[in-house]
Amino acid sequence: MKRVSLFVLTLLSTSLFIACSETNVIEKPIVIDETPDAEPVSGQFTKNVLIEDYTGTWCGNCTRVSYGIKQVFEQTNRAVAVAIHYGNDPYHFEGIDPLKNLISPDFDLELPVSRLNRLTVWSFPEPQNVQQAVNLTSVNCGLGLKMNASRTATGYNLQVDAKFVQNYEGLKLVVYLLEDDLIYFQRNYTQFYNAVNPIPNFEHDHVLRASVTNILGDAMGSNTRFGETFSKTFEIALPADIENPEKVNFVAFVVGADNRVINVRHCNLNETQDFQENP
Repeated sequence: MKRVSLFVLTLLSTSLFIACSETNVIEKPIVIDETPDAEPVSGQFTKNVLIEDYTGTWCGNCTRVSYGIKQVFEQTNRAVAVAIHYGNDPYHFEGIDPLKNLISPDFDLELPVSRLNRLTVWSFPEPQNVQQAVNLTSVNCGLGLKMNASRTATGYNLQVDAKFVQNYEGLKLVVYLLEDDLIYFQRNYTQFYNAVNPIPNFEHDHVLRASVTNILGDAMGSNTRFGETFSKTFEIALPADIENPEKVNFVAFVVGADNRVINVRHCNLNETQDFQENP
């Protein structure tokens, strides 16, 4: 009888130990409040919005979108813009086809076209729907980004880091090389920019010049879970069509398996960033 009792007690103790051990390794899901008016949560990250502006110097209605982007920048510092030129244009981006097939697989790309966080249509007319872009920003996000960018003898060195306070799977990293202060005429069929047409010396900023990664993203692997940090360094050759190597800057963003942007960050040349982490 004593041996049976001892066996039962041992079995119960082992079961309790296993149960406690299993409980200890269960990760409690973190709730991320990404609404625009959320209270900041310590350890979480600023959430920025990506605006991809499909545009052209020949496109007279594209100034409507560029003006809308300026208004977004006046409303928030949590927006990142990329101008993707298309067509008979000195800044035409040759690698646009995968993006065109993603956002408009069954139709021609009739400019102007703009997307928020890669797939969300920015409602027409964009300057009257600035709040739509602002509403996609927040003080809270489950992943943060930072970059360090510097010149080298033959181009640029860029380090991209992503830090996670939430579990993610199937993430991809996209890195763009942009150029600012490109001066060229711009057709303008709108009332914006004083209704001048054409605008003779229009400043074209955040122009996509090269996609450092696959334009739809490089797989980030499995180290994208709570408490982990992803890091990758890129050695980037100077693109042949760059007009001013000192006006180059970078954008990095992370997309999920659905190709929607989770978070995005912009980095100037010779900038060393910290994570936009809530204290």
